[in-house]
Amino acid sequence: MKTILIFLIAAASLFPQVKADDVKQFTLKNGMKIFVLEDNSIPNANMYLFYKVGSRNEHIGITGISHFFEHMMFNGAKKYGPKEFDRVMEANGGSNNAYTSENITAYTNWFPSSSMEVIFDLEADRIANLNFDPKMIESERGVILSERSTGLENSPLEELWQTVQATAFVAHSYMWPVIGWESDIRNWTKEDLENYFHTYYAPNNCIVVISGDVKLDEVKRLAEKYFEPISAGPKPRAIHTIEPEQLGEKKVFVKREVPSPYVMITYHVPQTGSEDYYALNLLNSILSAGASSRLYSSLVEKKQLAIEVGTYYPEAFDPTLLYFYGICNDGVLGTQLINAIIEETDKIIKEGITEAELQKVKNQKLMEFFQTTETINGMSNTIGTYELFFNDYKKLFTAPEDYKKVTAEDIQRVAAKYLTKQNRTIGILNTEEEQ
Repeated sequence: MKTILIFLIAAASLFPQVKADDVKQFTLKNGMKIFVLEDNSIPNANMYLFYKVGSRNEHIGITGISHFFEHMMFNGAKKYGPKEFDRVMEANGGSNNAYTSENITAYTNWFPSSSMEVIFDLEADRIANLNFDPKMIESERGVILSERSTGLENSPLEELWQTVQATAFVAHSYMWPVIGWESDIRNWTKEDLENYFHTYYAPNNCIVVISGDVKLDEVKRLAEKYFEPISAGPKPRAIHTIEPEQLGEKKVFVKREVPSPYVMITYHVPQTGSEDYYALNLLNSILSAGASSRLYSSLVEKKQLAIEVGTYYPEAFDPTLLYFYGICNDGVLGTQLINAIIEETDKIIKEGITEAELQKVKNQKLMEFFQTTETINGMSNTIGTYELFFNDYKKLFTAPEDYKKVTAEDIQRVAAKYLTKQNRTIGILNTEEEQ
């Protein structure tokens, strides 16, 4: 215990190298919020654009449309035509990436600081003048349909995940996969795409984070030159649907030819930033982070019931799910693994956890946090994530202390509160249904 505490204190002294006041912010006349962190340790910079749109903003008929724009945003605008975005960026020493979740769509660019004006020009062009050429739409529609079918073909777990998710939720738009349903993907219209884009890809629905070898005044000058002339869009419709309380255990079976059963259990849990967030996050780590975690050490190593087991607690604007998943070992029934997972969570509810176990995962979290924030890319992403999901980027600077405050009793309490029979959905994917 003493060694762990000494290491925790030493690691905490490394963070934050950056202070909350080092992050500067301003808002353009069109509502776009921009955050700047000056760091001249390397002659490079990073820009994240976070659009507050994901699959939760969709409705039946247009599911998957948020993910579609992750593709379309690289396919040409007014000044920079098809495939020019990547070509121009690479010619200026930069690279990029993007991701879509249930809640947000993010685009990130890495570049030499000397190329910053080019990056502003590229981003402004596709925000203001994205090309909705019908041929390009159909081309990307085909790419996404292929991505969806290939993903399901290659991953039984993904197929089970979609089914369990759609069963656990009955009202909220978290019920469908980010990639969308096939019939919706096939039937989006050009009008659907244009309406969605002009609402959710408007500057007033975007926050930008720029870190690295930049100066606040220069960022502000370029933002006013390239981003401010873009008109604000209509205010996006608020998501007001509240998922009703689950009133009983749900079970679902998916029939598919597989060597061994796949299993999943989900529990309804609060959104990111809730009062129970840090305790749930640490509980998630206690259950599945590393070979010494509860589930892995018991079910993979000791009992050999599973070849893979894990948990997942996603970032979310609204109440979400804590996922448990596993792949059975040879000869093991899905129900056996399900019961063994529940037995492990019941142990925490009844007996709690040890202080050494808690300090171990706190140590893991602190080091993960430090490793993430020691790069300009990690810092940009973390600033944006806290601004969006915690409603204040400054809360990232108190995160180590917030983790430190969690007690073993807090872990036991949230396990008892949320990991209940009434609150869970169970899914099994197998060649034949178990009798």
